Amino acid sequence: MPDPINTPTSTQSTLQAVRFRGGGFHPRRHPWAALAAFALLIALWEGTSRVGLASPLFLPPPSAVGRALAGMIADGSLWLNLKASLLRIGVGWSLGTLGGLTVGLLMGVASVARAVGVPLVSAFFPIPKIALLPLFILWFGIGEASKFATIGFGVFFPTVIAVYSAIDSVPRNLIRMAQSFGLPWGAILRNILLPGALPGILAGFRITASIALILVVAAEMIGAEYGIGAFVLMAGNLMQTDTLLAGVMVMSALGLTIGALLSLLERRLLVWR
Repeated sequence: MPDPINTPTSTQSTLQAVRFRGGGFHPRRHPWAALAAFALLIALWEGTSRVGLASPLFLPPPSAVGRALAGMIADGSLWLNLKASLLRIGVGWSLGTLGGLTVGLLMGVASVARAVGVPLVSAFFPIPKIALLPLFILWFGIGEASKFATIGFGVFFPTVIAVYSAIDSVPRNLIRMAQSFGLPWGAILRNILLPGALPGILAGFRITASIALILVVAAEMIGAEYGIGAFVLMAGNLMQTDTLLAGVMVMSALGLTIGALLSLLERRLLVWR
């Protein structure tokens, strides 16, 4: 007589492995897709110029832009202008980020700071920051300080909003649970609030880095001897469109480099995700 315990039933014999369905919204890296898109865009651009659909004066082909870029590298003007812009971005972004982190953190954890800060940030944030450059020149002079102030002022308000919103989005039940276990406020801030808000803060850094790049170019076009913005303005005034587009390509490469560095920082700091 067969053992009913060890005899497989019809239900057991028809069991099948269930496909894993929990991989939705999982980010995947496709580096070749981006490279293929860039290559296709450059090929279309070159082909349009080759067949005569675009004037070389108004839209020079990528080959002419590449020769102009090689000339900038050979004569040293690329590094001279890039070094000036990087210095301004680094100092201005650091000042604005440090102030924005401090104010945004206070607004996120203190009710009085939130009540005072939200209306002020809402009032000052929409002001075009480059419009304040003449005022900063009057205050700080035509030198580097006015450009640092313009970039820092432009970075400050988006950083405040990003930090405040990120802290405010941390689930309240985690904070209440920590308080119920008697954790001190410093431990709650260090172990719950800041790690929970970090993805939003880093996303804000991406926005502020782009804002800093835009503002440094605009500030250099108004009053600077060296810098990518001053270089592009001079090339445009001389109708050297190939050199102008070479400067634009340098700015685009700089933006891609900053984005790659922030992606690396996210992978290091958000490994717990």
